[in-house]
Amino acid sequence: MCPNCRAFITINDRVCPYCEASLGPRAVDMRATAFAASFLPSANLTSIIILAINFLFFLIELKFGQSLTNPETRLGDASRLAVFSYHQWWRLITAGFFHGSWLHLLMNSWSLFILVTEVEQFYGTNRLIVAYVVSTVTGFLCACFFSPYPVLGASCAAFGLIGVMLAMGIGQRADPLTQAVRQHYGQWLVFGLVMSLGGGISLSGHIGGLIGGFLVGIVAGRPGHPSAPRELFWKITAALCLAVVLLCFYDDFAFLSRALRSS
Repeated sequence: MCPNCRAFITINDRVCPYCEASLGPRAVDMRATAFAASFLPSANLTSIIILAINFLFFLIELKFGQSLTNPETRLGDASRLAVFSYHQWWRLITAGFFHGSWLHLLMNSWSLFILVTEVEQFYGTNRLIVAYVVSTVTGFLCACFFSPYPVLGASCAAFGLIGVMLAMGIGQRADPLTQAVRQHYGQWLVFGLVMSLGGGISLSGHIGGLIGGFLVGIVAGRPGHPSAPRELFWKITAALCLAVVLLCFYDDFAFLSRALRSS
């Protein structure tokens, strides 16, 4: 039932088809029935796909482990030298799908498992995809600009998803739901930034990802009526983002193949 006009709607509606009010996740979907449930929310297809892709590329890293030790044939990661000097711009995206160790992969997977599901509930799949890709690019762009060391991992995108949730409360101070969400993810942000102060972690990458996701949230806003031209725009934008990701991975593996043949 729509909380605004009290009309009967389906559980999959993100916008009421009668009054066009934006709808958040159902209370039953947000309720934690046990302590463990707060750490293991219900997964959705999108979060499973993203985690599967990250695990797949980590296995590819293990397969090409020897070539990863050579900076000229290293797969996936981003660095100031590779991006700005060799113009390997695809690394600003591919670096977000590779990880340095099993611990690195598992920590980011736990964060994404939660964040992807909740962002998609509030913003829909199209805005989630755009925020994920844009925050990955802005995160690694900042990391390469402020640090000479190679960086990789999905944490730039994770901070971007925190940013897009923080943007939801802007201009809606009278809405208790959005303010509660904003306060919750403000706690996530503080915890994440404190963790970023540890050694071997790119604080600049995390802040860059946060900024990218926040800007997407401000520009995109919450979903409207599915047939609105605005929703078609975000659907096309999400498709373009996926096409860019595929092109970047094609360039990355083509570069690796050429480098291995010449070595």
